[in-house]
Amino acid sequence: MQNIENLGLFIAILPIIAFLYASVGHGGASGYLALMALFSFAPETMKPTALLLNLFVAGIASFHYYKAGHFNSKLFLYFALASVPLAFIGGMIMVDATLYKNILAVLLVFAILKMLNVFGKESNNLRKVKLWQGLLIGGIIGFFSGLIGIGGGIILTPVILLLHWGKMKEAAAVSAVFIWVNSAAGLIGQFSSGASLPTYTIWLVGIAVLGGFLGSYYGSHKFNNGFLRKILAIVLIIACVKLVFV
Repeated sequence: MQNIENLGLFIAILPIIAFLYASVGHGGASGYLALMALFSFAPETMKPTALLLNLFVAGIASFHYYKAGHFNSKLFLYFALASVPLAFIGGMIMVDATLYKNILAVLLVFAILKMLNVFGKESNNLRKVKLWQGLLIGGIIGFFSGLIGIGGGIILTPVILLLHWGKMKEAAAVSAVFIWVNSAAGLIGQFSSGASLPTYTIWLVGIAVLGGFLGSYYGSHKFNNGFLRKILAIVLIIACVKLVFV
């Protein structure tokens, strides 16, 4: 398994990351990538593994948020129309390992801010997103989602909240489905370019699914654990530092 040290610790942290991300409607790819970076996974392994884990966890989160009545199909389509094909294209592109780590470090900043609830404020004065805005933002997020191996929800959710296009639960529900379709497109792009998954990935999927199921269930109803989110933010900050300086 990539000569990973402290494998037990890696497996212990993985479901916690899945739980916390799923509780806010995310698949957790940025968290999985941060964790794999900390445990020195090879970049060519990190990308498809994170997308696969994302696919399962975001799928569960999508189900729970949809069932709870938070999903806005029109808002989702405005972003997904451009994001899906561009996530596929991004998934086909292999980038230099150093560049990959630097881009990932920048994207992890969004995850850190989200876990610290910087983007947690809602507005009662909602605006309607225009089609061109959805296509532009969705396309950009989709491309980088496929390129790096994330679903893009960790960026889309703050955008929706900051621009007052939806409330917290609605943003979480839209982001969950957005993550699923982008992860699927990015993974297909990866496979079409010759990427493969390690045999042990199936075990990681099972562990992440357990955390994701519980997190999305509680998150789609009422759940907010500030302490655990701060701990996860610390893990993400350490991963950022390692990606940039090590």
